[in-house]
Amino acid sequence: MLKSLFQRFCALSLGLGLTCAAQAQPTDVTYLLPAPPNLPAFAPWIIAKEKGYYAAQDLNLTFIAAKGGVDVAKQIGAGNALLGGAIGDTPIMVRGNGIPVRAVAVLGAGGVTMIATHSKDNINNVSDLKGKTMTVMSYSDTTYYALLASLRKAGLGKNDVDIQAAGPAGVWQLFTANKAQAMAGVPDWMVTAEEAGAQIKLIPQEQIFESMAQAILASDDAIKNHPQVVRGVVQATLKGMHDIIQDPRAAAVTFAKAVPTYAGKEDSLEKIFKLYVEHVYANQRVLGHIDPERLDKVRQFYVSEGIVPRETPLDELFTNQFVDSPVAAQ
Repeated sequence: MLKSLFQRFCALSLGLGLTCAAQAQPTDVTYLLPAPPNLPAFAPWIIAKEKGYYAAQDLNLTFIAAKGGVDVAKQIGAGNALLGGAIGDTPIMVRGNGIPVRAVAVLGAGGVTMIATHSKDNINNVSDLKGKTMTVMSYSDTTYYALLASLRKAGLGKNDVDIQAAGPAGVWQLFTANKAQAMAGVPDWMVTAEEAGAQIKLIPQEQIFESMAQAILASDDAIKNHPQVVRGVVQATLKGMHDIIQDPRAAAVTFAKAVPTYAGKEDSLEKIFKLYVEHVYANQRVLGHIDPERLDKVRQFYVSEGIVPRETPLDELFTNQFVDSPVAAQ
């Protein structure tokens, strides 16, 4: 009611029109992503912006690419941004090093990392990767750490495989050109490699380390001092994710409109989104909810295998305060 009265006051008072407009300006928010913002992996964010979900929260988001999820966390921890995207494992990697970030939402109950091989190479298990060359996006991206954990799970170390950081395009291009026998990454690159002519075979997901899906990370400072900004970003992004789950085809059309380089590629986008819905977004009772038990298992594994040196208290790694609300559950 107060907002309605304020709006009427602004409309009636020409002399105060500029003041009212200034007060109604949305909050500018820099949001870091681990790779270029035009990738289908970031569709929940792109769709949320295209459909005005952030604007409805009085937010104006600007997406900036960092160099992987760990770099996103470091930049947020250094105060260069309030929020950013990475995999839900990321706070486990960085919190023990004094970087004050935690996950405030996770986009799905599944893991986002997949491992593809060439069908002709007869690689059926993670253990078959020994001695092979494979690509990842970056040594500072959390999918790389999920790969290391998958290798450890199969009894291999990182030196048993020639892992090459090739960037967001090279990760699938080197694989497609047969310069690598495998690649680890997000569903986007699996579809892209196939459409570029590769005959791929996915290593069964049960052999892949059960890391987390993509997450929204926020600094401790943002959580404490800017909770409305954090809540607005979380809830708007989850609406974008919900749109993909409800109708991957319509989401593909929206994404192609927002990212013109994908115009005419709606069929490919639909395939990618269906992979996310089936393997990543599926089975999450409350969208965005972070499962403490799963996070704890990930934390214990990383510590037990020496991937991280010490165990950070679980409650310092995440909060569901921006997800577990009537608005988010609707």
